[in-house]
Amino acid sequence: MNLIDTHAHIYSEYFSNIDELISQADSKGVKKIICIGTDLKTSKESINLAEKYNNVFCTVGIHPHDAKDAPENYIKELEQLGSHNKVVAIGEMGLDFFYKHSNKNIQIKVFTEQLELSNDLDLPSVIHMREAFEDTIQCIKKTNLNKGVVHCFTGNSHEAKKLLNLNLLLSFTGIITFSKELSETVKTIPINKIMIETDSPYLAPVPNRGKKNQPLYLPLIAQKIAEIKDLSYEDVCAHTTFNAVNFFDLNE
Repeated sequence: MNLIDTHAHIYSEYFSNIDELISQADSKGVKKIICIGTDLKTSKESINLAEKYNNVFCTVGIHPHDAKDAPENYIKELEQLGSHNKVVAIGEMGLDFFYKHSNKNIQIKVFTEQLELSNDLDLPSVIHMREAFEDTIQCIKKTNLNKGVVHCFTGNSHEAKKLLNLNLLLSFTGIITFSKELSETVKTIPINKIMIETDSPYLAPVPNRGKKNQPLYLPLIAQKIAEIKDLSYEDVCAHTTFNAVNFFDLNE
């Protein structure tokens, strides 16, 4: 069964042999990988990787940690990068009030501007949200976001319902394999609203927890969701792949 890793950071900073990484993932059924930009540098590197590999797509954006360092003309640059045919979304963008690497107001400004850009370019948004639920909701409502996914969702079922009511999708990582609370949340979410990701090189699933994560571990996340939702592995593969293809417009 085919799978799509909808969120991975597979730059040379983390992995020395991208050929091998992609080949190993492919052997496990991971047929497409979306490489996520977090600033202008990694956004450009993500495009370069997507140009080199047919089965790699990419996003361009400014992560909340990097919001304070966004150059004055960053939206213009993202707009230009976003016109590339392998760019399938704007992001990773959002709010992170846990680490506070960037000032809250700067985060909100940069997040809002990118949400508006994604609407203007008719591309979906890939959203990072950590300890910033209400502010994230406000930004999404303010910009009338057309299409978005909250990546690495770790909230409760009440938060999930609020986000689903805004027509967002929710994406799950290896955390699902070791968090009982998150398992309870997943039970309440319709399978047609779920995507899966590794967030490589972070958040490796059990039994590889603590190791460098990589796309070949994605089936472990699909298997866990199948177990939680009492579905077959094949059903989870089919649904999450269908969701990703439609969300990122990956039809070929």
